[in-house]
Amino acid sequence: MCGIVGYIGTNDTKEILLKGLEKLEYRGYDSAGIAVINENGVHVFKEKGRIADLRDIVDESVHAEVGIGHTRWATHGKPSKVNAHPHQSTSERFTLVHNGVIENYEQLKEAYLADVSFVSDTDTEVIVQLVEKFAAEEASVQEAFRKTLKLLEGSYALALLDSENADVIYVAKNKSPLLVGLGDTFNVVASDAMAMLQVTKQFLELMDQEMVIVTRNEVVISNLAGEVMERTPFTAELDASDIEKGTYQHYMLKEIEEQPLVIRKVIQQYQEENGQLVIDPSIVEALNEADRLYIVAAGTSYHAGLIGKQFIETMAKIPTEVHLASEFGYNMPLLSEKPLFIFISQSGETADSRAVLVQVKKLGYKALTLTNVPGSTLSREADYTLLLHAGPEIAVASTKAYTAQLAVLAILAEVTAKGRNVDAEIDIAHELAIVANAMEELCDGKDEFEQIARDYLTVSRNSFFIGRSLDYAVCLEAALKLKEISYIQAEGFAGGELKHGPIALIEDGTPVFALATQENVNLNLRGNVKEVAARGANTCIISMKGLEMNGDRFVLPEVHEILTPLISVLPMQYISYYAALHRGCDVDKPRNLAKSVTVE
Repeated sequence: MCGIVGYIGTNDTKEILLKGLEKLEYRGYDSAGIAVINENGVHVFKEKGRIADLRDIVDESVHAEVGIGHTRWATHGKPSKVNAHPHQSTSERFTLVHNGVIENYEQLKEAYLADVSFVSDTDTEVIVQLVEKFAAEEASVQEAFRKTLKLLEGSYALALLDSENADVIYVAKNKSPLLVGLGDTFNVVASDAMAMLQVTKQFLELMDQEMVIVTRNEVVISNLAGEVMERTPFTAELDASDIEKGTYQHYMLKEIEEQPLVIRKVIQQYQEENGQLVIDPSIVEALNEADRLYIVAAGTSYHAGLIGKQFIETMAKIPTEVHLASEFGYNMPLLSEKPLFIFISQSGETADSRAVLVQVKKLGYKALTLTNVPGSTLSREADYTLLLHAGPEIAVASTKAYTAQLAVLAILAEVTAKGRNVDAEIDIAHELAIVANAMEELCDGKDEFEQIARDYLTVSRNSFFIGRSLDYAVCLEAALKLKEISYIQAEGFAGGELKHGPIALIEDGTPVFALATQENVNLNLRGNVKEVAARGANTCIISMKGLEMNGDRFVLPEVHEILTPLISVLPMQYISYYAALHRGCDVDKPRNLAKSVTVE
């Protein structure tokens, strides 16, 4: 959450910063700001709202070759111009942008800054005020910055300007992602490489509790003890066209319709020339040695984990549990003797999951991360990584990363089954290819999903999704998609649980979407539909070819039953998209949310 950019070089920095922030707006868009420094001092521009609102107030006549910028997802203090970053010290000598949460900021206020008048409600302002205080006492700003960092508890990614030295940006990181990009006579700072692809593809990865001195011609990384750290740059494997909407109205629609290509790419990445699927043998060995798997995730990734559990238990026969990261970290269950942890995260930076990973490593257990971002924190700190190969996902509501997670989990299950000499009874590569074709068919028929959204959700204030077995897990994801982008109250339920309480909420006209793709519970689920229909619900059944009955609103193309979640979710994604579109909602940037959840 939140996004940072910085530039120091020989070009005017304003447009570079603004374009960078536009690429990071998926990380937060409550407010935004930039600060640039030149011979006349520091110039700060910030505004509540989107980057477009910030553009309107930036003074184009100010020329500067050094600057920092920030787009905010509010944690401490409501979204406002006052709470927007950058923040300045009392004398305005120091200017700072910050991602993360400082857990002990109130204690630091009381201990060191009792005589300081604060302007904002943020924890960030404590940091910049501490730097000013220590700069008056220390021999150098660098030492004042380091002294401040040693006091901070929590997560941070920081970029700091000093009005008395316009030739350096001071940078630091702990738990929140941050990169330094390298150029010829310039260097940049960014929360995500895509923000600075406009100027460079060469980046240095920063580790926790590191401080960096960034100038036009040099980048010096050190730890908090002052020891210089050597770091080899990497090339960001992204193409600028990958992060553009092209002819699509929204990123979400583009990413929904990229899913057939993503599934084919996943197959390609994990398939050898002989057609066999393969993953790192050390991962297979780790799963074979485990007596129980613990999948840890949040949000959409958690829903993927629920389906992954069934893949693994059905094919590889390994007992598997699925846990919410935010709960597991503070209420760890009794573990088996030989556990293996699987972390699922689109960004690889999910703070709740990382908190669990830290505990897992302290206990000496092995961990595998499934992520879309190579080099991300969860990937770097786990023992093993499987990449999703979904390409950049910009819309806040995850679509293609979710189905990529399912595809990789299915591959993991089949390859592990073979490693355990268990007959998985399914050729995953072949069946995933059928899935990709089915996805294309669904994308071609999206007009029907738009009509369903019109028929069921134009004026609705709430809705329900019901299913059984694998369909229940998809219903949880479907409800999340609808509520997060259309703001319609939506809940997913196991069909058999309606009579245990939720059916009390059914009223005349209440939309109830039912998934029927599992043969063994098809009739049971249809009985549940009858129950809600008898109480006035407006029901919409989406079934699998071969299980369809008269009155079903839509019939999905047939795929292997265990892989139905990969295609049954597409209609739900489309319906959510069109429901939000017709209600005038901001599809790609829903209120109160951000793409990468880097705070607990």
